Amino acid sequence: MKNFSLLIIVFFLSILSAFSQNVEFTSDNFPNDKKGLKEAQNEIHNGDDAYFSLYFSEALEQYLAANKFNPNNAELNLKIGNCYLHSNEKKKAIEYIEKAIKLNPDVDIDAHYLLGRAYHFNLEWDKAIEEYSRCLGKKSEVNDAEVVTAHRRIEECKNGKELMKTPVKVNIDNLGTAINTQFEEYVPVISADESVLYFTSRRPNTTGGEEETGIEDYFEDIYFSEFKSGKWTEAKNLGAPVNSNRHDATVNLSVDGQRLFVYRDASKVDADISEARLIGRYWTETKKLNSNINTKVQETSASFTPDEKSIYFVSNKPGGYGGKDIYVSRQSATGDWGPAENLGPPVNTEMDEDAVFMHPDGKTLFFCSNGHKTMGGFDIFKTVFDNGNLSEPENIGYPINTPENDVSFVLSASGKHGYYASAREGSYGKRDIFLITFLQDTIRKAEPQLTLLSGTISDEETGKPIGANVEVIDNTKNLSVAKFMSNAETGKYLVSLPSGRNYGIVVRKEGRLFHSENIDIPLARGFAEITKTIKLQKPEVGKKIILNNIFYDFDKANLRFESMSELDRVLQVLNEMPGLKIEVSSHTDNRGSEEYNLKLSQARAQSVVDYLISKGISASRVIAKGYGKAQPVATNDSEEGRQLNRRTEFRILSK
Repeated sequence: MKNFSLLIIVFFLSILSAFSQNVEFTSDNFPNDKKGLKEAQNEIHNGDDAYFSLYFSEALEQYLAANKFNPNNAELNLKIGNCYLHSNEKKKAIEYIEKAIKLNPDVDIDAHYLLGRAYHFNLEWDKAIEEYSRCLGKKSEVNDAEVVTAHRRIEECKNGKELMKTPVKVNIDNLGTAINTQFEEYVPVISADESVLYFTSRRPNTTGGEEETGIEDYFEDIYFSEFKSGKWTEAKNLGAPVNSNRHDATVNLSVDGQRLFVYRDASKVDADISEARLIGRYWTETKKLNSNINTKVQETSASFTPDEKSIYFVSNKPGGYGGKDIYVSRQSATGDWGPAENLGPPVNTEMDEDAVFMHPDGKTLFFCSNGHKTMGGFDIFKTVFDNGNLSEPENIGYPINTPENDVSFVLSASGKHGYYASAREGSYGKRDIFLITFLQDTIRKAEPQLTLLSGTISDEETGKPIGANVEVIDNTKNLSVAKFMSNAETGKYLVSLPSGRNYGIVVRKEGRLFHSENIDIPLARGFAEITKTIKLQKPEVGKKIILNNIFYDFDKANLRFESMSELDRVLQVLNEMPGLKIEVSSHTDNRGSEEYNLKLSQARAQSVVDYLISKGISASRVIAKGYGKAQPVATNDSEEGRQLNRRTEFRILSK
């Protein structure tokens, strides 16, 4: 009986051994199906041609056909697994690589590393670490790049375990078929108000319609979509002159959506950043940034500060800390970009930093890196300027970051939405663009400190949109901090105003009176949106403008320093039109007696007139008039209304 039981065990072990035995594609193993064997061998041969040319999707199709004929070949199973590792179905790699190792434990020196990658992508951290460690046991520790890589992968798995303990509360959704296709979509860039989206794609309708040698993709082109009626419109090719027959890719977009950075390659080793501008409805020809930005190597990413006076960009030029580094260049007195400065530690590492994006708040810098503590490949990080110094970069967390390469992140001005490209589950193609919605409790912890000012500028008489100059003044410093243009076709303008300043907004157009707005933003105000419709007037008799940036000491007629820019604008008008005669009037709210308000308003108007006279304007051209509370422009029942009533104006008496 004992011998019989032993025979049964031996029998079953022999069956298991047969099932786990590696089966080669030879006639000895398939003597009765020579036709099927030959077809399978042809599939493998064709698959190998594609595989070693890095056409993994094409190779996978061939290999799977051969695998149907013989599913027990270790080398084939390993190759199928590796093909899946280069697809959007990475989880499928596990079963094939596991089987390859069972069929032949020595199938390939990289087999355990590949299995570690499969577990890594599937967030099975401990299993991945075990396989990477096995891989290390098979390799030399001396000058072996794969050993260094395996050690780094183990650290990535440890980082992943930690990040998954405190996931970020977000919803991540594919932007849908209006944007994404079976082809590649990546590097999304948005206007601060999320009204327009530009991105890069490799589609058959690319300009020129050609494919790039060596990869399975068309040349890059830029596409765009607009957010209308609660959804994104069908994406369109931006066309010439921005797109060319070469690679044209999105890099970044200005806050107002009217300046677009474009990546255009001249060769495989030399690729530069150019800029196009939106004039009305049409984009200009792209113009290369100067040699302080572009060099003979690759510059791949760039981003404006909200005032457009500095530019952060990425380059792999010599002299950096690693591969690609982030640099900053500031606008010179001539308006061109000055010498570049490497940001250095703690941002740049011995590895690569890329895909830089400066948030409209002017202090939060996002970038991707494979040199900081990532979950795998590139993760997205943020660093914040504090008293001129950059904070230690912070991984923005799981599930935004994954073991995939997560790159090209941009954040709306409100902080509610992020956009990025990923090959995560739910993709229609290799990479798709996803929308990240930060849930309410997440927003409260880190609400952006800025105000978005937007609206339209038009001619008061005709109602037609105007392309006007918009200047932002820091009143407390009497300093111009930014200059923009409204769109000549639509009159639209959009300005980002970081918190903590008293801003004067001045709108000018030749042949029109200037228009001013005052926006005083406390340091901890958080995010706000203000819409202002601005109508510019012709300088005709009877026309008047409110001088919103004239300030007095409380309950006094003393002009404060913050008034200087506005006073100088009035002075400029008078100097440009020497025949102009004006009345400067001051007004109060309804608090206080009529006598007191008349006296105070007269004194305040006289202060303005005295300043103009001191600057050379004839006393016969400027008249001071205090109206007290007699001419309200808003209700006095609210503080907001009373503030509007406390104002200084000038009115044209004669030309």
